Amino acid sequence: MFTGIVLEVGRVEAFEARPGGARLTVAYRTLPRERLAVGDSVAVNGVCLTVVENDGARFAADLSEETLARTTLGRLAPGAAVDLEPAATPQTALGGHWVSGHVDGVGEVLDIAPVGDNRRLRIRLPADLVRYVAVKGSITVDGVSLTVNAVEGEAFEVMIIPHTLARTVIGGYRPGTAVNIEVDILARYLERLLQAGEGGACR
Repeated sequence: MFTGIVLEVGRVEAFEARPGGARLTVAYRTLPRERLAVGDSVAVNGVCLTVVENDGARFAADLSEETLARTTLGRLAPGAAVDLEPAATPQTALGGHWVSGHVDGVGEVLDIAPVGDNRRLRIRLPADLVRYVAVKGSITVDGVSLTVNAVEGEAFEVMIIPHTLARTVIGGYRPGTAVNIEVDILARYLERLLQAGEGGACR
């Protein structure tokens, strides 16, 4: 599990196609090496990956065909910036919300508007995810925990403060940027419970 609080922006060093997937190598500077031991989980742009190599300056993770098909990671090229968050520990402060690292779909940045020093983003969702997004609810965009300010049709709005702009890949967004979306896991469980209730009512 993760919290949606990005700890570092890393850089893609290599993206190597392999049978059945690919291997991604990411350079990092400040993350504790012990949080990225072989076998540990790390969120890369919101996607939960397993570390398979780590030399203290870079780590590697293997991507399956499923990951390549359902996320933006297959579009990464050497030099690309990526949001990084190691898996949460019992001591991790829950500054965001519970994030699984299992991306639900790929969205698209529609527009970016300045609001003082902040930026208002409008992002289009895949149609099948709209029902999980609510005003003042949580959503994860490229691994960043954000609060939804508005929902209209298949788009939602979030406000980005200067700190987030400076410390995540969101600062590099442009209209048309593809982004990884994970809806609030609580909405998924609530839907499942309601579906189970519909079939289990007393007669």
